[in-house]
Amino acid sequence: MNNLGTKTLETERLILRKTIESDAEPMFNNWANDPRVTKYLTWYPYESAQQLHDTYHQYLLESQKKDNFFDWKIVLKEIGEPIGSIGVVNISEEIEEVEIGYCLGFNWWHQGIMTEAFREVIRFLFGEVGVNRIEARHDVNNPHSGDVMKKCGLKFEGTRRQGGKNIQGIVDLSVYAILREDYRKDC
Repeated sequence: MNNLGTKTLETERLILRKTIESDAEPMFNNWANDPRVTKYLTWYPYESAQQLHDTYHQYLLESQKKDNFFDWKIVLKEIGEPIGSIGVVNISEEIEEVEIGYCLGFNWWHQGIMTEAFREVIRFLFGEVGVNRIEARHDVNNPHSGDVMKKCGLKFEGTRRQGGKNIQGIVDLSVYAILREDYRKDC
């Protein structure tokens, strides 16, 4: 794998880029304070932009200095600010596999934005980083997340019964994946 770190990516409607110092407030306002967004995630809504800045935001700013860290803010060109995030949440370099996680502000759900972002991240990870397998998982009670995975070419591999934990507690997870050889066939 070519550990290139988070490179700026662009699609028709989106710029995917590293976190910058001024992102804490739009992150808080656009998704990180919303219980509808965090319902199936592993973290609770933040109570203030300052709390977000002092914890998670600082972690991102420090972590993205590493060349094996991949995390993008999803910036909608139309408004010029981040409305969500997508990134690699687990890496297994031994088998050239990454797991993707994402979240998007409620106001932008069901507009194809996450599918657009995920497709570009897949292109980058297969084409430039050289991964062999991209996996994503979702709480079985959040089927819309699985719809994004399917639209991006990932195939359902099964359900991990009580295989994960989020703010709902211990949950069943649906697992999807795409291999580099499958991606080449679909493109």
